[in-house]
Amino acid sequence: MHTYKKELSNTANITIHPSAIVDEGSKIGEGTKVWHFSHIMPDCVIGKNCNIGQNVVVSPGVVLGNNVKIQNNVSIYTGVICEDDVFLGPSMVFTNVVNPRSAINRRGQYAKTTVKKGATIGANSTIVCGHDIGEFAFIGAGAVVTKHIKPYALVVGNPAKQIGWMSEYGHRLSFDKNGNAECPESKEKYKLENGEVHKIKV
Repeated sequence: MHTYKKELSNTANITIHPSAIVDEGSKIGEGTKVWHFSHIMPDCVIGKNCNIGQNVVVSPGVVLGNNVKIQNNVSIYTGVICEDDVFLGPSMVFTNVVNPRSAINRRGQYAKTTVKKGATIGANSTIVCGHDIGEFAFIGAGAVVTKHIKPYALVVGNPAKQIGWMSEYGHRLSFDKNGNAECPESKEKYKLENGEVHKIKV
């Protein structure tokens, strides 16, 4: 992990576009790329091999795991944690205060949101703060998440409702009468029991 200094632009295989701003005190992992007009603020931690697209803001205290992909026009606010292999689609939105008012300072009241390993959040979707996204969940484009999302769940709409389950490779799972399913791409097998899905380990 590398703590950024102003004079560095490509150190430890970290690529920072000249138009991007990376504040001192942020930590960025090897192999990460920060693209045009993005702003990495102090005291955030960014893992290895992340890709941070154009016009992205990463606020103080945010933690990003390894191999996180952030598309253009995303703001990640204080209180958000994204684990490894998370995908944030273009112009998706996090919030961090449930009752914001311009005239009232609510700093210190930020609600925490954790996006678990491998989850995908689609373009233009909104995650209302304080609601965690489970491992490998899939949030459809334009969805508005107002509650916790289970691992492997597929949710769409406003407010977001679960309509199915997704494999780790991003394919919709079709379970048989015994609660068994197979990913068509990876051939990995999954089990649905008591309203929860888990991958069957070989």
